[in-house]
Amino acid sequence: MAPPNDPLNSALGLASLDKVFDLSDGKFTVRGVPLLCQVPDNVTFSSFSSICEPREAPPSILQRVIATSHKGGFFGFSQVSPSDRLTNSLGGFSGRSFLSIFRFKTWWSTQWVGNSGSDLQMETQWVLVQVPEIKSYVVIIPIIEKSFRSALHPGSDGHVMICAESGSTRVKASSFGAIAYVHVSENPYDLMKEAYSALRVHLNTFRLLEEKTVPKIVDKFGWCTWDAFYLTVNPVGVWHGLKDFAEGGVAPRFVIIDDGWQSVNFDGDNPNEDAKNLVLGGEQMTARLHRLDEGDKFKNYRLGLLSGPNAPSFNPKTVKELIAKGIEVERLGKQRDEAVSSGGSNLTEIESRIVKVKKEIDDLFGGEGERSEDCGGRGGIKAFTRDLRTEFKGLDDVYVWHALCGAWGGVRPGATHLDSKIIPCKLSPGLDGTMQDLAVVNIVKGSVGLVHPRQANDFYDSMHSYLAQSGVTGVKIDVIHTLEYVCEEYGGRVELAKAYYDGLTNSVVKNFNGSGIIASMQQCNDFFFLGTKQIPMGRVGDDFWFQDPNGDPMGVFWLQGVHMIHCSYNSLWMGQMIQPDWDMFQSDHVCAKFHAGSRAICGGPVYLSDNVGSHDFDLIKKLVFPDGTVPRCIHFPLPTRDCLFRNPLSDQKTVLKIWNFNKYGGVIGAFNCQGAGWDPKVQKIRGFPECYKPISCTVHVTEVEWDQKREATHMGKAEEYVVYLNQAEELHLMTPKSEPLQITIQPSTFELYNFVPVTKLDGSIKFAPIGLTNMFNSGGTIQELEYVEMGAKLKVKGGGSFLAYSSVSPKKFQLNGSDVAFEWLPGGKLTLNLAWIEEAGGVSDLAIFF
Repeated sequence: MAPPNDPLNSALGLASLDKVFDLSDGKFTVRGVPLLCQVPDNVTFSSFSSICEPREAPPSILQRVIATSHKGGFFGFSQVSPSDRLTNSLGGFSGRSFLSIFRFKTWWSTQWVGNSGSDLQMETQWVLVQVPEIKSYVVIIPIIEKSFRSALHPGSDGHVMICAESGSTRVKASSFGAIAYVHVSENPYDLMKEAYSALRVHLNTFRLLEEKTVPKIVDKFGWCTWDAFYLTVNPVGVWHGLKDFAEGGVAPRFVIIDDGWQSVNFDGDNPNEDAKNLVLGGEQMTARLHRLDEGDKFKNYRLGLLSGPNAPSFNPKTVKELIAKGIEVERLGKQRDEAVSSGGSNLTEIESRIVKVKKEIDDLFGGEGERSEDCGGRGGIKAFTRDLRTEFKGLDDVYVWHALCGAWGGVRPGATHLDSKIIPCKLSPGLDGTMQDLAVVNIVKGSVGLVHPRQANDFYDSMHSYLAQSGVTGVKIDVIHTLEYVCEEYGGRVELAKAYYDGLTNSVVKNFNGSGIIASMQQCNDFFFLGTKQIPMGRVGDDFWFQDPNGDPMGVFWLQGVHMIHCSYNSLWMGQMIQPDWDMFQSDHVCAKFHAGSRAICGGPVYLSDNVGSHDFDLIKKLVFPDGTVPRCIHFPLPTRDCLFRNPLSDQKTVLKIWNFNKYGGVIGAFNCQGAGWDPKVQKIRGFPECYKPISCTVHVTEVEWDQKREATHMGKAEEYVVYLNQAEELHLMTPKSEPLQITIQPSTFELYNFVPVTKLDGSIKFAPIGLTNMFNSGGTIQELEYVEMGAKLKVKGGGSFLAYSSVSPKKFQLNGSDVAFEWLPGGKLTLNLAWIEEAGGVSDLAIFF
């Protein structure tokens, strides 16, 4: 505890005079209203000021935490016998709406709603409870204390259970003073910001997003190789993929070379040779790194290979055939497993078909193994990145993938200079409530080649320094929560994670400018509380699935809505610490437009995973400028208040609505995601076909949370707004007191509403610029806006149809200093077509006078 005369403690003490919480007689109350009943006698509650010690934090954050410290505190509990895993009730509630986030797989989390503690799911990361009696919201966040992490679980009779675990039978405890944090606020968005700011000061093991520099890719267009190639990725295919985009007029500014580029093999293989002919994710999950540099496919590349007259050809059909046959082998493998378990008589036939399809895969690869392009000189990935930048001038960044432990199966013992050991996997009982996962099955089957945590710095620097010297500017780190499986010998999951994240942090600072990193498969509180001191960007959704891997033909549709729900609700907490990354999609997918609408307002990078030769360039150009940048929102999207305690996936009545800001206006995206969701009975996400239908909703300007971004606050005070519906191409006027707009949205479709404050010129002329209507995020195309006497001056980026609302026809319209003809309609639509002028960076200067 801080000394009595410490300024922080003094300020916290003053704030705590306003007693917000009380725990007595088995009741936990908030401003006099019971929140939890039947609280056990062994549960304690302590004010924030009595627990929190002074920590290093920027003054602005520290002051913010001090100002709201009276609104937060900590739960603790004690038991008689020490254990490595302790579960205790915090009390119960019923009849109150809640929103929660829980892990549905080891790596991924999603939202869940209910009205009782018994409705919670296993591995809940936080629960937000509505308290209408005091027009407030309370969040309970299980956190880290010493070597233990915690999660919330459902109990009987409405009880909320907290589970604290170390992950190692060698690390035990019997009491905790601050194992969960509680915070109250009248605004749910302020609540999350205040709560995680308080935890940042209390734990001092992570930093907030506002303290970090986001990667340069944040406002760029990119391409990821995963769905295009899976494990068959190779230099020739990557080159032709980038060439496709460039020729289509939307050259990526970054590329992510995903899984498949590394030097991996299996325990029974020759320790010095790469595994051959891997196709799908799953096959490589028991493989381990045998070198820390690129695999032979990339190592045998020589400088100039693809730009010369004898460049090797590439047939995208071959890749598609390989993927199709890989899927067939996977399907046959499931049939074989079923036949073995049921004693089926067709086992021999299935085995024969597997051998046949595998032979066909080998033949497609060219015989015994994958062909490398070794033409006598070895330039490797360094030569390849150099050739890429020479050919594709706008390519700023090249990222590569790797698992946190190196490969899915870690590092092969004895193959490198590192001290690696095969560690059997042990899963926490908390994961019993999660969805069956092929990745988990394979990792458990193969165990993990874990580099000793004392070598974490050497491990990451050995990989990253080589990559940085080879022209790689960042990494996508995946399979992050494997660590919790293998922590028994290393002080438990918290201590092992600290060592690994410290090593990763140091390497990213040294090799990738402190920001060249994307985190993935990381959606658990261990990572966010321990791993985000430096990591500025991470995935907020599960993978993009172009079809249901479990065989539901409707999954091609409903999985896309599920993805949007993950991203939207996870951003409520993850967005406090990292820039939300909404992941890639494929532009020729049947639901590509649905995805594109959400990516347009996601506030982060837009990237695809298109197969070579399979693109919808018309769609892409609604998202991306010709220079490979995107009209990015200035915040990240979050669900509107009326969606917080609803189920937009399977309640048959709720449209997902998410709000965000542009520089000169707000935006709400309305998406019909109905048709799927988590089913607690079978513990998996599945389709609900009865929900896949048109849904009606209302949209209003007051649903944009203008006060959540300082730059947007003034826009929320406007007397009137213009509303532009991007898909319907409609223009409306709205005031804060107007009736909301009504809409019915078809399944897997959307509408984007742009809200722009109306400015009155000369007291009566109303004007509001919308932007380029051919772009999904129309408002994001407006770069600058200045109102002058009897007019407005704007800078607009992009080519296409510029739209503004003008209550009267302008007297003069100038484009880049010259008078131009324009169109004005009596309804107020003012339009002008703009060309993309390369020399001006695509920016047009507009001046409109009345």
